[in-house]
Amino acid sequence: MVVLLIRAVTLPGAWQGIVYFLKPQWSQLLNPHVWYAAITQMFFSLAICFGTLVMYASFNDFNKNVLKDVIIITTIDSLTSILAGCIIFGILGNLAFETKTKDISQVVKGGAGLAFISYPEAIAKFKYLPQLFAVLFFFMLLVLGIGSNIGMASAVVNVVKDRFTHLPHWLLAVGASIIGFLCGLVYMTPGGQFVLNLVDFYGCTFIALVLAIAELLAVGWIYGVKRICSDIEFMLNLKTSFYWRICWAIVAPGLMFLVLVYMLFSYEPLSYRGVQYPPVYYMAGWIIWGLGVLQLPFWALVTIYQQPGKTFGSKFRMAMQPTANWGPLQTQKFEAYILHRKREADFKSPRGGYLFDNIFG
Repeated sequence: MVVLLIRAVTLPGAWQGIVYFLKPQWSQLLNPHVWYAAITQMFFSLAICFGTLVMYASFNDFNKNVLKDVIIITTIDSLTSILAGCIIFGILGNLAFETKTKDISQVVKGGAGLAFISYPEAIAKFKYLPQLFAVLFFFMLLVLGIGSNIGMASAVVNVVKDRFTHLPHWLLAVGASIIGFLCGLVYMTPGGQFVLNLVDFYGCTFIALVLAIAELLAVGWIYGVKRICSDIEFMLNLKTSFYWRICWAIVAPGLMFLVLVYMLFSYEPLSYRGVQYPPVYYMAGWIIWGLGVLQLPFWALVTIYQQPGKTFGSKFRMAMQPTANWGPLQTQKFEAYILHRKREADFKSPRGGYLFDNIFG
């Protein structure tokens, strides 16, 4: 990418595109569509709310300091995104220069094919060995794609393995690979990009946003910000500031909920390159979205039904509480965790009501 950046910035008109990319447009901060795009980009870039991070974290040591990992990964991800943006907009600036287009926005086109247009355009302008750099670039894309798929597939395989422990791991991995391969064949057809755009919108970004809000509410208010901060202190010996408590409990779920509400009220029929989908495609998209979102209430009701108790209210209260053996799997750490919880209960009395105590307690 550094080689591509050097080549991109040396093209005529490249700086015009880079300035367009880096110049802030402050008025867009009030545009909910921008926030929606930023949230979904963050989900995909960091694999948030797809199970991958939880799967990887399950293999960590109990006391591993993940704070350093989070800082390093998010910093590298941000810098890589800026680097990739400079390359693409440098090439688009050169394209605008060659076509004598004054407005860069007229040559900017989004979509999944952007990387397969802009980057090869830069590679083709290499003076020496453009074929070699083209092979290396697309090999890099292949490796990145395989790496992403391994994380996603491993999340599915490990979930099934935890439920059906008698099944061999290799059989689950092969089964997930075959199913993923067969599903992916749809996107190789002439209309594959239309299907990809439909599934990406209804089956990924929209569902991820709803699930992320539900996850934040579950962690922040059902399990409780106060308790999760206590767990962090026990695991990492780090005290969580009120800034993070307020963000986890109020700011993050509140902003994401507002973005979701706005997107639902301002919803417009999905299109691809100006072409509207037939009504049956929209119906299929909403069915996909419904099947994903309805997993939340369905399994919640199943969990409530499985709780001991005679009334729905008692079952509901039991389902909203951690089990008696909740804690580390190791016996010594579990005993230390129980003592930690007892000390907190003895020395930290509730402050105000539940809402106030959950954040500031």
